[in-house]
Amino acid sequence: MINGNRLTKSAIRWGMVGGGKGSQIGYVHRSAAMRDGYFDLIAGAFDLDADRGRAFGMELGLQADRCYPDHQAMFTAEAARPDGIRCVTIATPNNTHYPITKAALQAGIHVICEKPLTFTTAEALDLQAIAKARGLVVGVTYGYSGHQMIEEAARLVADGTLGKIRIVNLQFAHGFHSAAVELENPAARWRVDPAFAGPSYVLGDLATHPLYISEVICPHLKIRRLLCSRQSFVASRAPLEDNATVLMEYDSGAVGTCWTSAVNAGAMHSQKVRVVGSKGSVEWWDEHPNQLRLEIQGEPARLLDRGMPYLHPQSLADDRIGAGHPEGLFDAWANLHYRFALAIEAHEEGDPSRVADLRYPGIAAGVEGVRWVEHCVRSADAGGIWVDYA
Repeated sequence: MINGNRLTKSAIRWGMVGGGKGSQIGYVHRSAAMRDGYFDLIAGAFDLDADRGRAFGMELGLQADRCYPDHQAMFTAEAARPDGIRCVTIATPNNTHYPITKAALQAGIHVICEKPLTFTTAEALDLQAIAKARGLVVGVTYGYSGHQMIEEAARLVADGTLGKIRIVNLQFAHGFHSAAVELENPAARWRVDPAFAGPSYVLGDLATHPLYISEVICPHLKIRRLLCSRQSFVASRAPLEDNATVLMEYDSGAVGTCWTSAVNAGAMHSQKVRVVGSKGSVEWWDEHPNQLRLEIQGEPARLLDRGMPYLHPQSLADDRIGAGHPEGLFDAWANLHYRFALAIEAHEEGDPSRVADLRYPGIAAGVEGVRWVEHCVRSADAGGIWVDYA
C-alpha cells in the first residue's frame, strides 16, 4: 500500500509546458505529480501569452525568472543551470507534442507527454530513438491505466483464470460532443481541427485509452490486421471522425472490437474493457473504477472490489486507503507519476534494468498508440478495408 513514503532519493525537479490558468488537464498533472512528493514544480512555460504565463506561474509559487515565455527558452536556460529541471510535462495541443518532446530530449530532459505522442509513427519512432540514445524516459499519460483493478484483470489473464483469450471488446463512447459544441468551446475546437488534432479525433483522443489498457491486461496479444469505419456525424468536423468502429484480428486467433464516439448522446464516459476467455470473462468500466466484474462459466457472476485481500498482491500494491473507500482519477494518475519517477531515477543512475518490471505507459506505448491510429485512418480512408498491421 502507498503510505506517503517516497521511494526515490529526492523529488524530481520538474517543469511544465502548457497547462496554464484554467486548464483542467494542467491541474490534473500538477495534482498527480506532486501528490506523493515525487516531483517539485520549479519552472514552466504555461501560456502562449508570456505575461499571463508568468503571472500564473508566480501564483503557483514559482520564481519569476523561471516562468518562461516559451518551451525553448525554458529548456535552454534550465539545461544550463546546476539546479535545472530534470523532467518536463507537455500539456499542449497535439500538433506541438513532437517538436516540444524532441527539443526536451535533445536538452537532456525526461518527458511526460499528453497523448497522442505525435501525428505519425515515423515521428514517434524518432523520439524513441533519441530517448534510447540519451538514456531518457518518455512517459505518456494514459491516466486510466493507473487504476488498480486493471492490474487485477491482468493477473487473472496471466494466471489462466480466464483460459485462452478469445475476444477483446473496447469502448470509449461519451455523448458530450453530440452537437457542435466546438462553436462555443475553445477547448473542444482544437480537437476537431486537423491542424491541431492530427489525422483523427476520437480514435486518437479517446480510443487509445482502452487500447493501452487492453495491452496491459493482455500483453501477449499482438494485432495482425484491422478494419476501421469512421464517421463525422457533425458534418463540420470532417475529415476528422466523431464516431468510429474498429475490428481487429490478433496473431493468436483472438479477435477484438473497439467502438469510440463523442456523439453517444446521453452517455457519460462509457469507457469499458471486456476480455473474454475460454473459461471466463472480466470487464472494467471507468465510471466504477474500483470494481472489476468477473464471470466464470457455470458460476455466479461476481464483483471484485479494490483493496480486498482476495485480490492478487500486485493489485493491492498501489492502494492508498483501505477497501470500501473509493479512489478515483487523481489517484490513478498519481500512481503513474510515482512510477515515472522511479523510472527516471533508475535511468539517471544508469541502471534501468532495476525497473524492467515496472508497469507504466512509456515511449513504446506512445509509439503503439500512434501506429494504431495511423492504421485505423488508413483503413477507413480506403473505404473500410482490412489492412495488415506492421
